[in-house]
Amino acid sequence: MIKMISLILGGGAGSRLHPLTSQRSKPAVPIGGKYRLIDIPISNCLNSGVRRMFVVTQFNSASLNQHIKNTYHFDAFSKGFVDILAAEQTPTSKDWFQGTADAVRQSMHHLANHDHDYVLILSGDQLYQMDLEEFAKYHVKLEADLTIATIPVTDRDAPGFGIMKVNGEGIIESFTEKPKADILHEWQSEVTDANRKAGKLYIASMGIYIFSKNILKRLFEENPDAVDFGNEIIPYAINNGFKVASYSYEGYWTDIGTIRSFFEANIELADPIPQFNLFDKNQVVYTRPRLLPPAKIFGTWLNHSVLAEGSIIHAKKIERSIVGIRSRIGDNTEIAKSIIMGNDFFETIEEMRAADVPLGIGRDSYVEYAIVDKNARIGNNVYIRGSLTLPDSETDTHCVRDGIIVVKKGATIANGTRIGLGA
Repeated sequence: MIKMISLILGGGAGSRLHPLTSQRSKPAVPIGGKYRLIDIPISNCLNSGVRRMFVVTQFNSASLNQHIKNTYHFDAFSKGFVDILAAEQTPTSKDWFQGTADAVRQSMHHLANHDHDYVLILSGDQLYQMDLEEFAKYHVKLEADLTIATIPVTDRDAPGFGIMKVNGEGIIESFTEKPKADILHEWQSEVTDANRKAGKLYIASMGIYIFSKNILKRLFEENPDAVDFGNEIIPYAINNGFKVASYSYEGYWTDIGTIRSFFEANIELADPIPQFNLFDKNQVVYTRPRLLPPAKIFGTWLNHSVLAEGSIIHAKKIERSIVGIRSRIGDNTEIAKSIIMGNDFFETIEEMRAADVPLGIGRDSYVEYAIVDKNARIGNNVYIRGSLTLPDSETDTHCVRDGIIVVKKGATIANGTRIGLGA
């Protein structure tokens, strides 16, 4: 049995996912109607037999704490856990985490009481399904000091990643972090015919690592001021004789770093056979068991959509959309190419009658190319339509990012409001 412990990095302030991260950390952002982003790496660990996990975070961690506390419970005999490690002052550090490597370095003392030979480092804002046990076995087989999970990418995507050259034995010989376009051609690699035809000529880091325990400690000792894996630790290891291997991953993987990538990853879940399969019995995606009633639908035309439990839908039409838990959508309303995150609670009939704008989306409204965050109140006869022609902007109730209109968490959009294209 491979003795491995996992550190899941919660990332920074998540400014590129604003306003979804204005009140929550990136790993706590809802996805797929009923899940949170943190459920993805935790589920990958559980499906792979990794049952000891620390989630490292420092921004807006209250909702993440609550979700993990209410979701991941282990029996007394498994010794499994999912614990939050928030940034803290210690005798050796008075600062918040300065980067990925610094976050791990400052968390290392929490691992000291746990028997392990390897440290698995994952990101809390990626969507993928990987057998992490096979990843670990590959690391052990190659007797590597560090193994990086890698994926082939195109020249359009390559400047956003760490790019490497790998020899025939799977060992990384050179590495550059986010290469500029003028030198990109120098970093093309030998890839499979299928990847070459798809234009995927570059081998990129997925930000997923396995370190042998003693090697990680040594790298930190030799680089006391290093704060980032991609910019500092990995190049140092490659250039100073450490055995750094590449684990080639050919499955679906996407980095949820921007509003557009978040939007597209969600909408793709409504495909007939999505690349990220929520219905895979061997790669279960775990989340909080809320014990909600089933959804109710009244005369709605539904197509290519995901509808979560607890919803009450009177809409005229919902197409190519994700509708989250406890959603309420009124009569004659149309939803298209949108993410409705739903609500954290039900309103009573009395509360709805008393409210100027009840929880959910009212009647005779139209929502397209939008994200409606949780607990939003959208009135009757409201028109919301995003478009790539719209410039980025922000108000108290909503903002436009990459042409997508994002209604903020808990915002109220008054009856008759018009937002976006054609407003």
